Amino acid sequence: MADTSFDLVVVGAGPGGYVAAIRASQLGMKTAIVERENLGGICLNWGCIPTKALLRSSEIYHLLHRLDEFGFSAKDIAFDLGKIVARSRKVAGRLSGGVGYLMKKHKIQVLDGAAKLKGKGVLAITGKDGKPLPDVTAKNIIIATGARARTFPGLEPDGKLIWTYREALVPDIMPKSLLVVGSGAIGIEFASFFRTLGAEVTVVEMLDRVLPVEDEEISAFARKAFEKQGMKIHTGARVEGLKAGADTVEAKLTLKDGKSQTFTVDRVILAVGITGNVENLGLEEAGVKVDRGHIVIDPWCATGVPGVYAIGDVAGPPWLAHKAMHEGVLCVEKIAGVKGVHPLDTKNIPGCTYCMPQVASVGLTEAAAKAAGHEIKVGHFPYAGNGKAIALGETEGLVKTVFDAKTGALLGAHMIGAEVTELIQGYTIGKTLETTEAELMHTIFPHPTLSEMMHEAVLDAYGEVLHI
Repeated sequence: MADTSFDLVVVGAGPGGYVAAIRASQLGMKTAIVERENLGGICLNWGCIPTKALLRSSEIYHLLHRLDEFGFSAKDIAFDLGKIVARSRKVAGRLSGGVGYLMKKHKIQVLDGAAKLKGKGVLAITGKDGKPLPDVTAKNIIIATGARARTFPGLEPDGKLIWTYREALVPDIMPKSLLVVGSGAIGIEFASFFRTLGAEVTVVEMLDRVLPVEDEEISAFARKAFEKQGMKIHTGARVEGLKAGADTVEAKLTLKDGKSQTFTVDRVILAVGITGNVENLGLEEAGVKVDRGHIVIDPWCATGVPGVYAIGDVAGPPWLAHKAMHEGVLCVEKIAGVKGVHPLDTKNIPGCTYCMPQVASVGLTEAAAKAAGHEIKVGHFPYAGNGKAIALGETEGLVKTVFDAKTGALLGAHMIGAEVTELIQGYTIGKTLETTEAELMHTIFPHPTLSEMMHEAVLDAYGEVLHI
């Protein structure tokens, strides 16, 4: 170690951590980052990026089975699961290496190991080999240790037959049958991947609908689409227990009507939420408050201990990489005294699920807007009414907008269909700029594009829709 004294030390090199370190360096801070596993954290190595690589492969496989529709033909279409997984790992490795380059470029010292708070402004560092490294001191410390899969009694992963996202990313076999426990973004993305490649997939969700954080109308649309693809979906149901055998798992369910059901599958994926990595950091000893597995912070990401901050998944929901990055920047800028820094407004954070069809949203759902006391106007536009969607052969989808009827403020936007994870940013920019329906109506959207549906969904909310 060349240095042991810094202006800022970031603990954890995931999206929030490494972005915070970069911004600190840009602002002239002497910065170090501590990482016990891989640069890029879960997102780049075991989450966002490798899952999208897998889903891209399944998307191609899906399109190959539609060749006749586009005027092509091919025989003996097949996939090699090993090559699909290898490509996913290669993509993850490339990006992790890219983070290493960025650390060097910005002269950020990387400490390979684990860190623990040890008195005011001091961190004890343990190397990856388990041996202690010299303590480091810092005027400011940001905890960005991320989170891991949550488990419950009776639903523990074994890494062989009962998987978390980690094992699901590097499957040893292509299961003929699969149970996915939980229908949030992680569960549905894996359900979509394995179903598209031919597995018989059953999804169990404890709440009353799939993708429960999404607008109810979008959730209902998604369920119909998934069931049309052959997924079996049980909502309002619970997995009471899992019993692993030699090569299969027996699952016992309690269904919505109270009846029990037992069936056997090749593999199980547990996707029942995450919990922050708050252990072995010396948080309690330092006086940092932890609530239900997450560090408690104020709007500037500060804990109750001066000089100690927390960002990203370890600091609570929404558990999204782009939220962590934004927190990293605002936290560092606040520390540096940059003028014009604003606290994070969670209503302007978009959420994306990369299943088939894709789902994306920002802001309040229709139900949440009503519950908040807004008088609302709601607009819709179907993919089936859009020329580009028809040309692409992607007519399954819907764009929905929610406005405040009195002010015209865009309260929320909700989308399902091809490429909505790219389209949603248009509405996100609109919300950040505090756009009203007037600006969106007067914006010229290029033709022919999928984005035209965003315009039409605004027009529909005010009775001016043109193409339906």
